[in-house]
Amino acid sequence: MARLLPALFLAFFMHAAAIAQDWQPRDIADSVAAQIEENYFDEAKATEVAGVVRQQASGGAYDGITDPFRLASALTETIAPYDGHFRVTWSPPDEATDGDDARGRELYSFPDMIRRNGNGFRRVSILPANIGYIEMSNFANIDFGDPNDPVRQSADAALALVSEADAAIIDLRDNGGGAPSMVGYLTSAFTPPDADIYNVFIGRGPDQSEAPEIFYPHPRLEIPLYVLISARTGSAAEAFAYTVKNAGRATVIGEASAGAANPGGLVDAGNGFAVFVSFGAPRSPVTGTNWEGDGVAPDVQVPANEALTTAQRMALDRLARSSDAAYRQAIAWARESLDQPVPATGLAAYSGTFGPYSFEAADNVLHLLQGRRPVLTLLPLGDDTFFRSDDPLVRYHFIRSDGSIEAVESMNARGTVTRHDRSE
Repeated sequence: MARLLPALFLAFFMHAAAIAQDWQPRDIADSVAAQIEENYFDEAKATEVAGVVRQQASGGAYDGITDPFRLASALTETIAPYDGHFRVTWSPPDEATDGDDARGRELYSFPDMIRRNGNGFRRVSILPANIGYIEMSNFANIDFGDPNDPVRQSADAALALVSEADAAIIDLRDNGGGAPSMVGYLTSAFTPPDADIYNVFIGRGPDQSEAPEIFYPHPRLEIPLYVLISARTGSAAEAFAYTVKNAGRATVIGEASAGAANPGGLVDAGNGFAVFVSFGAPRSPVTGTNWEGDGVAPDVQVPANEALTTAQRMALDRLARSSDAAYRQAIAWARESLDQPVPATGLAAYSGTFGPYSFEAADNVLHLLQGRRPVLTLLPLGDDTFFRSDDPLVRYHFIRSDGSIEAVESMNARGTVTRHDRSE
């Protein structure tokens, strides 16, 4: 089999080269320029960008490129500085997709990809101390005309799960964008239905509002809301962050977003090439502009990988000031678990059997074993107290007598305590 690999790779690249010979770089560049001229929302800028592409082509910038992916990349480098959405792609034309060696062949459709990713809702959960968490991979399009639209059902299910949360975090750090319909609907879940906050798209045709055709029926207007962004956050994901931020409805945390404001779609340029062209530019009624180029600026700037913990701390600090006394211990325990961890030292002293519990020190952590139940990892808080790494609202406090550990108390944030004396 190993001897066959070089031959297979040779056939692979010969096949791709044969496809490439069906077009000439200057013809593709001219076609890309023509599609930009015809479809880009800003006619003056469209003429400018198309002129740059043609000038580059006539100057030989793309001559000699026979690999379609390289040509798509070269054209993208030319047009990308003019709009955050501009890009050129290539996929094999229909007649070239019969063989398994056709590079770039689409294996399944974009709607299938959305469906297989929870219609954009990658993860929905309740974090310690009742903080709702929604992580979105994209903004899928809602068909408001279909009462059984699965995308809207997914959105409603996610929002229903966090409907009793005391604060909410929406994580868009790995979200490249999607459909304005989801932006409007998700925004309406946290803002008043009559709020004049929705972007209006300006283009060659009539202006269009990002306000949803149907508003979310049970908006959470008072819940503290935090939105996480990064340089990966783009397009529709930026639109949501920008809208709720400027409406004064959310605190945006992380790093400045990508700066790709103008939505659009892929336009066929022939021979398997396509160019993404923006059909309109959003304009916020609050700011009178948008985030193109600069990105959405976070209210709290931290490295993207620290944004979630930062949001949790901020939410818990706010809840600690407003919650009733009975709930404040849970908030305090959750908050303490996010602080700088206490160094794990002297763990061997805690090893032993305490009633149904067995504690074992290994890998600089303390493990809790209880019969056939999954092994739990405990992290130190200091003063002979540990918390469950997966649930900081459960703690274990070891009791000493004359310096020796004689018992352990299992506690939860509701206030219950169970004591077990050491048997081994």
